[in-house]
Amino acid sequence: MIKLNYLEKLLDGVEVEWKKLGEVAKIQRGASPRPIAKFITDKEDGVPWIKIGDTSPNSKYVNKTEQRITPEGAMKSRILKKGDFIMSNSMSFGRPYILNIDGAIHDGWASISDFGNKLNSDYLYHYLSSDLVRSYWVSKINSGSVSNLNSDIIKSLEIPIPPLKVQKEIVRILDDFTKLTAELTAELKAELTARKKQYTYYLDKLMTFDEGEVEWKTLGEVGEFTRGKRFVKKDMLSEGFPCIHYGELYTHYNIWAEKAKSFVSYDLASKLRVAEHGDVVIVAAGETIEDIGKGTAWLGNTGVVIHDACFSYRSSLNPKYVSYFLRTKQFHDQIKKYISSGKISAINADGLSRAKIPIPIPEKQALIISILDKFDALKSSIIEYLPREIELRQKQYEYYRNMLLSFSKSEVEA
Repeated sequence: MIKLNYLEKLLDGVEVEWKKLGEVAKIQRGASPRPIAKFITDKEDGVPWIKIGDTSPNSKYVNKTEQRITPEGAMKSRILKKGDFIMSNSMSFGRPYILNIDGAIHDGWASISDFGNKLNSDYLYHYLSSDLVRSYWVSKINSGSVSNLNSDIIKSLEIPIPPLKVQKEIVRILDDFTKLTAELTAELKAELTARKKQYTYYLDKLMTFDEGEVEWKTLGEVGEFTRGKRFVKKDMLSEGFPCIHYGELYTHYNIWAEKAKSFVSYDLASKLRVAEHGDVVIVAAGETIEDIGKGTAWLGNTGVVIHDACFSYRSSLNPKYVSYFLRTKQFHDQIKKYISSGKISAINADGLSRAKIPIPIPEKQALIISILDKFDALKSSIIEYLPREIELRQKQYEYYRNMLLSFSKSEVEA
């Protein structure tokens, strides 16, 4: 086996010691002074008060806290030092964090400290983050005798303790994977940002015309708006008559669509309003002004029911050309003054109809669409590729982490 040969070479004949975590480290539950509000302070001598909200799933460290408690409150809590570990008692958060600060923890945390020269802290972090340990926590919780990760469970975890030089080599390999994943993610995000800027640049450039080059008319002059009718999310089904909820125009739909993500019953559809093939479905309400007015050209073979926070727009213009125009800065600059602000911002048909659109000949519209489709496809491919590649790299890291940390007791004792 490749794994066995590599680990044998790494260990170079040295046996791996197995110990319960409670034998090589101090495991304690946090404590909360009561009432906690009495001990919260803004004074400089306050002690960092570490809460769940101060941790991030994307970091192995706790670097800062939002609140401090008085020294008196800290004495009633559990004071830890930089380099100690904390782990939530809850299964929903049951992962380790390394403290990059001195601080105090409440009773929702368990602490791991005083592991001295037996364990490299990064090795311990990788091991406690592994599927091997996660499975152990799950088995204990599922046993029915306990409902959280109490100190006794954490103390009972058996952990392999190879020599420190082996621990450091394992850390180096796993950290290299983590670093490569972070670098790749940064590169892909930079590429995505660049492509988005390039797409926006050409979108606005292709929709900008010299004076007298094309005719400009208001959307109301060349087309007609029809508002949808209300339906709620519980009306939405996995099959039936196609529908578009206004929220999906933010999260799912882009320039055009020929298939719907959601459906309503045929009976309900008969009572609602339908956008037909070639109509542009425009979102008319949302939390941010910038998103209002975005449209999706509906190119499906059947009609699609639209929500009452949407309009369908029908005109003689190419629907994809209209949809692209609705995403330009010049369009949004025109409609801003017609958007009502509040908890939910909205625009009505009259406001949308006042915006002017350039009307090149159909052949020119088709050429603009062809160019923008290429940029949009490139941008979309990166958007789809990024999470898949990150997930792949994460799985690769997890594979090697489990491989490097799966010391067999029978193998090392043989």
